[in-house]
Amino acid sequence: MGLSKKFIGVLLLACMLVYSTASAQGLLDRVKNAVTEKSGGQASNGDEKRNVDLSGLSTGEVSGALKEALNIGVKEGIQKLGAEDGFFKNELVKILLPEQLRKVDAALRGVGLGNLADQGLLLLNRAAEDAVKEGVPIFANAITSMTFDDAKNILLGDSVAATNYLKGKTSEQLFMAFGPKVEGSLGKVGADRIWEQIISKYNGLTRQSIETDLNAYVTQETVNGVFKMVADKERDIRDNSVFRTTSLLKKVFGAVD
Repeated sequence: MGLSKKFIGVLLLACMLVYSTASAQGLLDRVKNAVTEKSGGQASNGDEKRNVDLSGLSTGEVSGALKEALNIGVKEGIQKLGAEDGFFKNELVKILLPEQLRKVDAALRGVGLGNLADQGLLLLNRAAEDAVKEGVPIFANAITSMTFDDAKNILLGDSVAATNYLKGKTSEQLFMAFGPKVEGSLGKVGADRIWEQIISKYNGLTRQSIETDLNAYVTQETVNGVFKMVADKERDIRDNSVFRTTSLLKKVFGAVD
């Protein structure tokens, strides 16, 4: 009888352990499911997008819509940036001083030459505004050469996939094209003379010698500004049907909403 009670006790203990383990496992599974449900919208979004049925769209419609979206972004972006204050009064793209010139700016303001510093910053942006239209044919060529596979991957990509496509295709060419134009623009708007005066005054005040390649800096910032504007427009078209201004944009981007 003692052995039987002992056996029953062991059996009950085993049952309790099994139940406890099962409960713990069940709780763990519920936690996992809750986490998956909460993060699944973001984690699986890419896969869901990849599984979008595009059978109702022709290859011409997909590539045509992406080209339209990019053309709109480039056209509007360059038009805005090329206008007076297109860079200077646009906080998204405004060209600020390179790091090595910030101490120059601070030193000039410290001795009452703030107006000269302000003029120097303004003229950097004026040079970019003058030069930016040089990129139009480079963008046009990259957009025209887009293949259907490019377009499909872009359509199913993230919110700036089209912009990133353009970056990969045009960044080097844009820098090369903008460089001479920016250099000419710096001279045209008087930025080169103003900055020569600014740096000369700074070197005289501090007994230091500072140099910077303003042409390369403004060229890179001009390129960056264009892509920021194109990316901004791409997000609008993807996220808000109001910005899909043609029937083709509405049809193709509506298919992946």
